[in-house]
Amino acid sequence: MSELIAVAMITILAVISPGPDFAMVTKNSYSYGVKVGLITAMGIAIGVQVHVFYTVFGISFIIMGSPTLFFIMKLLGVGYLIYLGFKSLTNKTQLTIENALNSAPSVFQALRVGFFTNALNPKTMLFVIALYTQVANLSNPLWLNLSYGMFISIAHWIWFSCVALFFSTPRLRAKILSHQKIADKIIGVLLILLGVGLLFISVK
Repeated sequence: MSELIAVAMITILAVISPGPDFAMVTKNSYSYGVKVGLITAMGIAIGVQVHVFYTVFGISFIIMGSPTLFFIMKLLGVGYLIYLGFKSLTNKTQLTIENALNSAPSVFQALRVGFFTNALNPKTMLFVIALYTQVANLSNPLWLNLSYGMFISIAHWIWFSCVALFFSTPRLRAKILSHQKIADKIIGVLLILLGVGLLFISVK
């Protein structure tokens, strides 16, 4: 029971701390509305499972034991965030609540953005590995460790769904979209800075 409480508390604190996932759900929600925001949140929740599975099945020890492999994975995450940040920073499409549906990403595109935002995030990787090696116990029954992983995903889904619902409210959307160029540039700069910051993450 103490292990379960510890996993729950640490997960909740980690989920609500701002990061690339928060930035992407926020942007997609004020840009395209609640549907796209909620689908992005679902993609983020699914992306967590990538880290859960390779940790539970022991592959994380290979990653953490190989500086080269860890560096490659880190570069993929950094590159993806900088790419998303550059797209937001240079976006010239002026949206309104009325015309946003015409340029909204498809369900698959929104899900993909959310998925890769977390699946390629080294901070999420280190969080999941640390949770299973320092709080939970990898020698637990497989069903229990997978249940922890499901809880982590559900926590992400609930929190970022709330974020999506908040930033997609009509009044707030209209206000943000009236200053969209500034909002997009702020999100873009944040994503780039978060990406560059990941370069300094170390397994030590």
